[in-house]
Amino acid sequence: MKFLIVTGLLFFAAGFTPAEEGKHLFILSGQSNMAGLRPEESFIPTVEKKYGKEHVIVVKNAKGGQPIRRWDKSWQATGSQNTKQIGDLYDELMKAVKPQIEGQNLSSVTFVWMQGERDAREGNADLYEASFQRLLEQLKADLGIKELNFVIGRLSDFDMENKAYPHWTKMREVLISIAEKSEDGEWVDTDDLNDGKNRRGKEIKNDLHYSADGYVTFGTRLAEKAIGLIEK
Repeated sequence: MKFLIVTGLLFFAAGFTPAEEGKHLFILSGQSNMAGLRPEESFIPTVEKKYGKEHVIVVKNAKGGQPIRRWDKSWQATGSQNTKQIGDLYDELMKAVKPQIEGQNLSSVTFVWMQGERDAREGNADLYEASFQRLLEQLKADLGIKELNFVIGRLSDFDMENKAYPHWTKMREVLISIAEKSEDGEWVDTDDLNDGKNRRGKEIKNDLHYSADGYVTFGTRLAEKAIGLIEK
């Protein structure tokens, strides 16, 4: 598999823009609020409007209720943690991504991540940033790239008193910090997405999951942040 690494000088010499030269890959992953996102509702239309359908690849692979260790292949298991579940969902993600990019020239790669609820519940906020950085390095190595944009969804206002999820507010701070420390990172606010009617028609307020309209808005926000990173 070959990936095209292009520079501004090559674009200028050839008379191409990045969109003309290759495709923009968006990898969507995480736990339940990413699993509940339907990319075709708003994320895909937003990025396709910007770059054209022929220049966009979107791959989503997510599973509800899972901690980051299931993506971090270098996580050091402790206590009762199942060692067979260290990095196993990352392997599933790569199995979904690689067939979609085989033989393609990539102008950019953006990792779109909505996860952390489970780790907030387990009290793993102090381990999270290092784990996420290892995940980014895994992606770079496996995709053969040096630059990787990422967009993080911050945890909502579901448990601001840290009653059921002892590291909820701490995890919110960690997620913001990760994004703001990096020139290649952005984060998305989700505090207003968990009110209203969910997809089953039930009225919700400050719920763990988002409303039907909330997921649509969420997809748009993620896409807009991703586009901003690419254009920067």
